[in-house]
Amino acid sequence: MPTTKSKKTSGTKSSAGTSSRKAKNAETSSQNENSQLEKFFVDALKDIYWAEKHLTKALPKMQKAATSEELQQAIEDHLNQTKEHINRLEQVFDQLGEKAQAKKCEAMEGLTKEGDTVVEETEDGTSTRDVGIIVSAQKVEHYEISAYGSLITIAKTMGQDEIADILSQTLEEEKETDQLLSQIAEGSINWQAQEEGEEGEESNEEEEE
Repeated sequence: MPTTKSKKTSGTKSSAGTSSRKAKNAETSSQNENSQLEKFFVDALKDIYWAEKHLTKALPKMQKAATSEELQQAIEDHLNQTKEHINRLEQVFDQLGEKAQAKKCEAMEGLTKEGDTVVEETEDGTSTRDVGIIVSAQKVEHYEISAYGSLITIAKTMGQDEIADILSQTLEEEKETDQLLSQIAEGSINWQAQEEGEEGEESNEEEEE
């Protein structure tokens, strides 16, 4: 009888030990997943950090090429916002205990190069060029809106609610800039560009007569 009890006790201990190991393995696996997610998050921060810093060089070029004073002012205002976005990202890096580093963002480089091409292929001093600048700028805004939206979601998943709040401020400003650009385009610039086309057609018709 004592032997039987001993066997039962041993079996119970073995079962408990197995459960404990499984729990520890699950916890370790979860920690590894979190660390991988955090690594991805930091990498994505480096990407958008580069993008924002790159914009501080690209936006002045757009502003100089623009004809509309309203558009020029909108670009200047967003340039100032962009500098604040950089400061916020540096604050996020600091909260994570990471050094603020930039990783080249191929997407942003491509978008700004496309913007340069638009300026080169449109006539100086025309509303048509302004239309092209707005389109290029909104492509940049849409990329940033997508990037920041994703970062906020990941930050919340990681339990980094304060970081999510910081990034949310930038996201709202990106959305506001996008809406402002649409208002400028729809309010006057698109129509002025359309008239430039009609004037060109009338001029060609007169020459043919």
